[in-house]
Amino acid sequence: MKKKIAVLPGDGIGPEVVAEAIKVLKVIEKRFNHQFIYEFGLIGSAAIDVTGVPFPEDTKTLCESSDAVLFGAIGHPKYDNDPNAKVRPEQGLLEMRKQLGLYANIRPVKCYDALLSRIPLKPEIAKGTDFIVFRELTGGIYFGEKGRTNNGLSAFDVCKYDKQEILRIAKLAFETAEKRHEKLTVIDKANVLETSRLWRETVQDLAKFYPDVTTEFLFVDNAAMQLILNPRQFDVILTENMFGDILTDEASVIAGSLGLLPSASVGSKYALYEPIHGSYPQAAGKNIANPIGSILSAAMMLEHSFNLQVEAAYIYKAVDEIINTGFLTQDLNAAEPKTTQEVGNKVANLVFEEIFELV
Repeated sequence: MKKKIAVLPGDGIGPEVVAEAIKVLKVIEKRFNHQFIYEFGLIGSAAIDVTGVPFPEDTKTLCESSDAVLFGAIGHPKYDNDPNAKVRPEQGLLEMRKQLGLYANIRPVKCYDALLSRIPLKPEIAKGTDFIVFRELTGGIYFGEKGRTNNGLSAFDVCKYDKQEILRIAKLAFETAEKRHEKLTVIDKANVLETSRLWRETVQDLAKFYPDVTTEFLFVDNAAMQLILNPRQFDVILTENMFGDILTDEASVIAGSLGLLPSASVGSKYALYEPIHGSYPQAAGKNIANPIGSILSAAMMLEHSFNLQVEAAYIYKAVDEIINTGFLTQDLNAAEPKTTQEVGNKVANLVFEEIFELV
């Protein structure tokens, strides 16, 4: 198989973790006789420094001409510390999602038994957690009209959704729930927000076409609490943009580290794969960042964009192996930390050597 991958390393630790994902992909190429063509593009602060904009037209063209996009991270302290900055790296991420129509962010959350002692929750609460979140990605308050009054003393951010935006991601969530354990939890704030009431009405109508799926609704404040009290109750979660952003970061502690979690952002034509963590500038260049989220994002790309299920399974099993043996970066193994590159090398070697059997 021959596929073209747009690689957008981005800022901070993005280039380091993406390099390890590509290392693993190159082993997949060799082992299974595939050819992946990697073409690199600029985004975020790295793009602003060169072009003045965070999502250049050349990067957009590259993404549109590729079979999938592998993305690192975005953000830089020089913009975080300047509230008056007119151009920000994060604008590039939002623009990319909008321009490529990446309306659904899919984030699996899994608790590994080997990491139970490193999770803030009691082991008996976290053990066995395995759910997936569908976060709407191109609507809501992040994309609504925003501004300040002339005197600068008040500001506004408009949260807006239309029915079609809700329907298209809800269908994906229902279809996934059918393939898993036939349970869908919709998270909103319908007791207060009109947009949430539209979400609830739309999903209730759609649920009639998925009679085998049990559909429940939770207010977002209760959902935040339930994620900590009993995360095993969830199978597939569906929510809007801002709620999904906050709740998936909360859920990351169940896995043990933000560095472990991959994600896919998909639309009708394009798909992008990225770890859920940020650019973590304090760790940039130190070879200490956890590359597992990026490596697992590459596995999701193989599985969902290229339909290479077996190849993806080799990566998943290799990651399970290094987690079970504690071959991990400092965020998960402070006593005997491995470097970013060492973890990437280990996963690549396991994939290549086939020392385990796929189940």
